Amino acid sequence: MSILFAIILFFLAVVVHEFAHGWIAYKLGDPTAKYSGRLTLNPLAHIDPIGTIILPAFLILTGAPILFGWAKPIPVNFSGLHNPKKDIIWVGLAGPCANILLAIILSLIIKLKIILFAAAILKYFIIINLVLAVLNLIPIPPLDGSRVLMGLLPPKLTYRYMQIEPFGFIIIFILLYMGLLDSIINTVVSTLTGFLI
Repeated sequence: MSILFAIILFFLAVVVHEFAHGWIAYKLGDPTAKYSGRLTLNPLAHIDPIGTIILPAFLILTGAPILFGWAKPIPVNFSGLHNPKKDIIWVGLAGPCANILLAIILSLIIKLKIILFAAAILKYFIIINLVLAVLNLIPIPPLDGSRVLMGLLPPKLTYRYMQIEPFGFIIIFILLYMGLLDSIINTVVSTLTGFLI
């Protein structure tokens, strides 16, 4: 039950994350997410059968050392943005920033003792949001950090960098499985959590 509850909180954090991408893209000129019905906080619109249900369930049932999953990525037509090279950075940062902002709001709820009985749950939700933000800022395509880097790199390097995107999830999964990302994520998340709580 605790694992199921963690998955639910994780999915809610992902919904906020994806909505932020779509909302910023919309504000910067790309209405793709809106027209596809994805510019919503309704969780049902963001469920990916494999990434949201099948893979997490498989990892839990097989006792895998990591839990990994995703929601349907928000569709963004970067050529529809007002200034694609610059705006891709803001669209990329939108998701992690939304999770950090949500973590800050949750920490204020805890500090103001608005919902005393749920403080432990809120603390856990803060950690989930921070992990999601920090993980996504790692510049491995298709994570959000790669979108930021694409906006900063010159065109020739951007094209070469994009070539690794088809293998991105495999690289991320291997690095997580081997524990190579743990020290980075844990250090940053622990620091931010200590600051917020």
